[in-house]
Amino acid sequence: VVAAVVKNEESAYKIDTDCIVLAIGHSARDTFEMLNDKKIPIESKAFSIGVRIEHLAKAIDSCQYGTFAGNARLGAASYKLNTHLANGRGVYTFCMCPGGRVVAAQSEENSIVTNGMSNFARRGDNSNSAILVSVSPDDFGDLGPLAGVHFQRKIEKSAYTVSGNYNAPAQKVGDFLKKQTTTEFSNITPSYLPGVAGANIWDFLPEYVCDSIALSLEDFSRKIPEFANPNAVITAPETRSSSPIRILRNPTTMQSIGINGLFPCGEGAGYAGGIISAAIDGIKCAEAILKN
Repeated sequence: VVAAVVKNEESAYKIDTDCIVLAIGHSARDTFEMLNDKKIPIESKAFSIGVRIEHLAKAIDSCQYGTFAGNARLGAASYKLNTHLANGRGVYTFCMCPGGRVVAAQSEENSIVTNGMSNFARRGDNSNSAILVSVSPDDFGDLGPLAGVHFQRKIEKSAYTVSGNYNAPAQKVGDFLKKQTTTEFSNITPSYLPGVAGANIWDFLPEYVCDSIALSLEDFSRKIPEFANPNAVITAPETRSSSPIRILRNPTTMQSIGINGLFPCGEGAGYAGGIISAAIDGIKCAEAILKN
């Protein structure tokens, strides 16, 4: 590394430097492609995909708090669940949003990606979380270092095709377990904006992912009885749980094995799986830069 050239629509300028920290996030596909084109060593890696599930917040509160549900001091209840299935897949809840909403997170046209969030007060009618199934390069096929990106993109664009617009495909849990299209929703109103389209999620998520979600619902409902409520709403897909690639680096110097002075960092580089671990990786990169 000898410089960074920064470009925008109007101009470009150069910053002389021998050090670039590449903390790009897990959806920086244009940068992934640029790195691959420049022969920077990267590899496909395992990650997770799945859906968002919504329940009434007060129902989750009742399951988690029992007789204390409704106490204002407690706020909306959260949960964290996981299971390892006989088919070899791990399934877990992720980014649980008490009293929150399902949100749009796509970064490309004609595609759909879901995520979740809670406002500070956590007073929304619904609580949601991701249900994620582990996937690996064995599932992607032999498509090179960007195989996971192609895998994500195919699902995201298929979801758009199913709904016909930017309304996310959604399905009641009862219909999902019967593999039938949802035509109307019940007492749980989907929170996703701009809206949802009743769908059969089995039409665009891989069958092994749907099978694993169905099995996990059975397991999770033993821990939280509300979890497999037939009226709970599944909105899909959630494909951006973590980066589908890893930018290879020297574990001692933290620099790319392909170019001195380039420090792949955090979740997008494939070295973290969430906010805290990404922050820790940033500290490690900073320490490596100071040491060198």
